[in-house]
Amino acid sequence: MKIIPTLLAAFAMAAPGVAAVQAQEADYPNRAVTIVVPYQAGGVADALPRMVGEKLGKKWNVPVIIKNTAGASGNIGMDSVARAKADGYTLALAPAGNLTVNPLLFTNLPFDTAKDFTPVTLLATSPNVLVVNSKLDVHSVKELVDYGKKNSDSLSYSSPGVGSGAHLAGELFNQQAGLAMLHVPYGGMAPAVNDLVGGVVNVMFAGVSTVVPHIQAGKLRAIAIAGPDRLPVLPDVPTVAESGYPGFDVTSWYGLVAPTGTPDAAIQRLATDIGQVLKDPDIHQKFAQLGVTPSGIPPDAFATLIRDETKKWSDIVRKANIKPIQ
Repeated sequence: MKIIPTLLAAFAMAAPGVAAVQAQEADYPNRAVTIVVPYQAGGVADALPRMVGEKLGKKWNVPVIIKNTAGASGNIGMDSVARAKADGYTLALAPAGNLTVNPLLFTNLPFDTAKDFTPVTLLATSPNVLVVNSKLDVHSVKELVDYGKKNSDSLSYSSPGVGSGAHLAGELFNQQAGLAMLHVPYGGMAPAVNDLVGGVVNVMFAGVSTVVPHIQAGKLRAIAIAGPDRLPVLPDVPTVAESGYPGFDVTSWYGLVAPTGTPDAAIQRLATDIGQVLKDPDIHQKFAQLGVTPSGIPPDAFATLIRDETKKWSDIVRKANIKPIQ
């Protein structure tokens, strides 16, 4: 008969601790939130969380700190978040490749993207543009395919590196169009675009904000949009799907993830508040200048996107025989 009083006493002792945790979660966030960007400062991946973080900081009345932790194709920064305390105060800005492609290419990752991260929300999407050097007498996808089949030994495409979105987009196009364009990897986006402009290589799938200035200057020619829809900035350029390859979609995206174990209340608060920030007209304007579109899908939809994209790219990596990076 002494069991019940004992249990009641134990519950009474534990109750203050439980109440404190619940109160702390309800009060989230009550101190600085850090968003780790696994790349150097500058560029879209760095700009997006800074823009959103500024709005969130004002909304929450707490600082939102952007911490650049670059190295190993983003893996060092991602690892630091995987190891962080799962309390909602450390997040990672994760471009698509970090969550879907890097696990296929790096054989010794110190973390498991499927097990060590919880999706929060998708910040933005940005389709790639299929461009050619303006001196190449190609004005459409059909003409590119015809040219490639007649000149298989001289058609090349650039990318910022093995396993990059531009690389995989080129391989997907090769597979669907029956081409054998030569992949020429560079050590970054700038040299890859520079050699395309200079005519060292012929073709590239690149982010719209990266190549629009060169298109406007007449140095590059856009022949197709690699996403599902045409772009307002290039309204007369059809999609690859419109050009004879239904379903072709290579869209870059940037999401936020938290360490697995982060309280669901914090995840939901983050997703809700970020979704509201992404509806801000000022954010829409600033994102448009970067060539990206605000998203804000909920955590479960983001998790589905990650799973679907991982399967898609794993099939392409396998068919293209892209070797993992040691």
